[in-house]
Amino acid sequence: MSEDNATSSLEIRSKISAAGTLELSLETIAIPEPGDDEVVVRVEASPINPSDLGLFFGPADMTTAKASGSAAAPVITADVPSGLLKMVAARLDKSLAVGNEGGGVVVKAGASDAAQALLGKTVGLIGGGMYSQHRLIKVPMCLPLHDGTTPREGASCFVNPLTALGMTETMRMEGHTALVHTAAASNLGQMLNKICINDGIDLVNIVRKKEQADLLGEIGAKYICDSSSDRFMDDLTEALVATGATLAFDATGGGKLAGQILTCMEIAANRTATEYSRYGSTTHKQVYIYGGLDRSPSVLNRNFGMAWGVGGWLLTPFLQKVGFEKGQALRARVANEIKTTFASHYSREVSLAGALQLDAIGIYGKQATGEKFLINPSKDF
Repeated sequence: MSEDNATSSLEIRSKISAAGTLELSLETIAIPEPGDDEVVVRVEASPINPSDLGLFFGPADMTTAKASGSAAAPVITADVPSGLLKMVAARLDKSLAVGNEGGGVVVKAGASDAAQALLGKTVGLIGGGMYSQHRLIKVPMCLPLHDGTTPREGASCFVNPLTALGMTETMRMEGHTALVHTAAASNLGQMLNKICINDGIDLVNIVRKKEQADLLGEIGAKYICDSSSDRFMDDLTEALVATGATLAFDATGGGKLAGQILTCMEIAANRTATEYSRYGSTTHKQVYIYGGLDRSPSVLNRNFGMAWGVGGWLLTPFLQKVGFEKGQALRARVANEIKTTFASHYSREVSLAGALQLDAIGIYGKQATGEKFLINPSKDF
């Protein structure tokens, strides 16, 4: 049912004070009337992605988190180290809405034909502020979902699917032919495997546990390397020789993994070298860091020649680079395959208030594979 006469909406807010305290709370706001090219969406599902936590928690030390308030209106506070306040100077003492993406039903629409066409439709949406019962948003920020698709199924239709597709598109744009991916058993990693299997792309998966390797094997992954194994470097090198992969996307960010990947790529490249060069192989090897699961410094032991690069990669700049037409084509593929290739799985569904509980924060704050939370704003606390 699309009819919704609500005039106010409950949403999660995050504020860091100049005194160095993070406060997470619920706030009731008025729902604005939509402009001509806007719609109001009743949000029924929104995932907690690793990319959400940067705004949600900021640089706060969540081991200092304390709970107060009531069951219906919880408040979480935590200390922000004084040395890190300069990093977030622009947001100090500002109450910010949280949540990158979600799924819901359009309950009010502006006067434009495009807005009216969405009235009553189930959509995925992106644009921030999704941990809310209702969201006013521009029409282009909505992805109409096919009939029979639920808000829960469409809640994660932007960040992970488009990131995974962005990886394969970047591979093609930069002249590579195969990929390496870390934290490969995540929701995103499973999507990437399905894309690569469907599109005939060789993918080398790096995981940390046997059960993660087993999970990927069940969905058809061919090359899986366990970084906790004593044979990790040998196994990774053999997988790189077999696939010819020279491009990696690293979700961990810190530690020595990016350097290990480059080292194994260099060894693999030299397997087929016809002559020796003291500068290493001429094959360019690239690692893009797109996450920060490991907050320690990135360590590179430079034993992989001179033809290499390490950089950052984010979805929004990628979409800007490929342009509107290509972006729309990628979105259409997501909508078409939302129940197969791009299906997301959640370990727990919580209410807005339920997301502000210390035990829940202790789980989803770890960003562990297999522990993806979904917020249902209509769920009772």
